[in-house]
Amino acid sequence: MNGFFTGGPPDTPGLVLFLNAGDPPLKDLPRLARSLDALGVDCLELAVPFPNSATDGPVIRRSARRALDGGADLDRVLATVERIRPQLRRMRIVLLADWSHTVRSLGTGAFVRRVRDHGADALLVHGLPPRGRAAYLGAVGEAGLPSVTTCYAGSGPSVLARAAEEATAFVYLVAYYGRSGGVGSVDLRSVAAAAAELRERTDAPIAVGFGVSDAAGADRMHRLGADAVVVGSAAVERVERALAQCRDPVHALEDLVRRLRPRPEAFPPATGRGRTTLKERIPRNDHP
Repeated sequence: MNGFFTGGPPDTPGLVLFLNAGDPPLKDLPRLARSLDALGVDCLELAVPFPNSATDGPVIRRSARRALDGGADLDRVLATVERIRPQLRRMRIVLLADWSHTVRSLGTGAFVRRVRDHGADALLVHGLPPRGRAAYLGAVGEAGLPSVTTCYAGSGPSVLARAAEEATAFVYLVAYYGRSGGVGSVDLRSVAAAAAELRERTDAPIAVGFGVSDAAGADRMHRLGADAVVVGSAAVERVERALAQCRDPVHALEDLVRRLRPRPEAFPPATGRGRTTLKERIPRNDHP
């Protein structure tokens, strides 16, 4: 497998960093995005902030509240994405939006087209109801916008099969059922089994999240079959701490990314069939 990090060692996991758009403030996002791109982050999962997420813990919920209080909304987030996208050399931007708070009032098709037209490279819709799945899949397919699907390590075969079938960007495999940043226990066997099941069903990359906050965690998930790791609460907590201490949150995130880089000797040689990197799977959006 090709290295996910620019200039990094072979067979290392890719890195997806989650942040709420607007925390740090949107004015800092262009500088932050350029820095993350230079450090080899593969994807920035950028959430259009929404309140009271049932799947997120207090760290991310406080972050969303700060972003909303700072005026971050869909229009401002998309305008910022459009401005920074041409400046990025390799990092992809995956936009996350909540169905009830952001998508539903606009209509699925109109929303998807706006996301594409403003330069996001892929899309993940949070809280998509079953009744809206067909319309959503049709809209992203028609727009040519890669889509991220989600499932849990403990999901049943039918859920894993659907996540694998519908993923056109990557599959986000949640390591345990619970809120992000919680104290849930990662069942390593369940993660490995789910990753193996997904691998049999799709060539889309598998990104494992929840509970990854350092290089050792990335190493562990990679050994269990992950092509990439998603780091959310650890990143958001760095931002929160920096803002509280009147420090630059961009520098705090740069330090985190450097700490997440694994040692080259930490990984065994690649085995099995070749895997598709996030960069290969998610083409750069140069629309229009």
